[in-house]
Amino acid sequence: MRAVRLHAFGPAANLRAETVEDPAPAPGQVRVAVEAAGVHLIDTVLRAGPRGAGASPLPFPELPTIPGREVAGTVDALGDGTDPSWLGRRVAAHLGMVPGGYAEAAVTTPDRLHPLPDGLPADHAVALVGTGRMTVGVLRFTDLTPADIVLVLAAAGGIGALLTQYAKHRGATVVGAAGGRAKADAVAALGADLAVDYTDPAWADRVRAAYGERPVSVLFEGVGGGLAATAAGLVAPAGTHLSYGNASGGPEDAPGPADIVRRPAVGPALLERIGGPRNMRLLEEEAMALAADGTFTPLVTRFPLAEAARAHEALEGRATTGKVVLVTDHFRD
Repeated sequence: MRAVRLHAFGPAANLRAETVEDPAPAPGQVRVAVEAAGVHLIDTVLRAGPRGAGASPLPFPELPTIPGREVAGTVDALGDGTDPSWLGRRVAAHLGMVPGGYAEAAVTTPDRLHPLPDGLPADHAVALVGTGRMTVGVLRFTDLTPADIVLVLAAAGGIGALLTQYAKHRGATVVGAAGGRAKADAVAALGADLAVDYTDPAWADRVRAAYGERPVSVLFEGVGGGLAATAAGLVAPAGTHLSYGNASGGPEDAPGPADIVRRPAVGPALLERIGGPRNMRLLEEEAMALAADGTFTPLVTRFPLAEAARAHEALEGRATTGKVVLVTDHFRD
């Protein structure tokens, strides 16, 4: 099979498409003929290695490795003792701590599989088992209503796009901020009541002109740094700032006003909120259900599997919209 392997930590160019042996499912496992593999920002950190610029919440892998932990496709082989009803089913799976997703086939256990609803394409499904579950986890920290004015920072990203859709589904007024006019237009197409380009220094003034000095009741952001600090300045007294990442700076760089409630919505805080890691699957199931009923429609940027290095470069350069996905020759649009 074709797979993308990393032999040395470093730049995206170190990702190489190679021919390797097909994996064989062990007893109790299944093999998935991969149509789509998710690319996550943490993949770029793990690729860069311990001497890279970013801190990693996951251990760095032994090399060589096939990166990636999110796959969707069709079960094409079973290990001994595996329920035969899985054979031939289209599924999505989060591989957990075991990488191997950037390949034409991956092995996992049936407890990680989610059967795909009819009509859900693999590139959307693979966005839901990782990015979708994180979105649902973040939403555990708030109960949106039509009275809310919600600001979604990086609203054209994988999580941001889903948060924007969900907030509109709940009837909230939604302000979506994205980097660049094209991305802001994509956010407007998602249904945001106001879509702004945060590369414009006056973007926050546009929000104030539309809704008031500090109008935001809930801020969703995974950016950190000065951009998050500006956004936090729009949050109303006693409003909520939910942080799920710090792509542009640490949380200490975005304190915001002293009279707002700032909460991390990932890591230990999320695990405590959902009752432990064993319940992460419940978030995946809810994300799938929200896609099935039309609440979630993931935005995706596709790259061929062999161009994983280009996908990493684009993601790191913020040149993508929505979830970044690698597609194989198995992919069915």
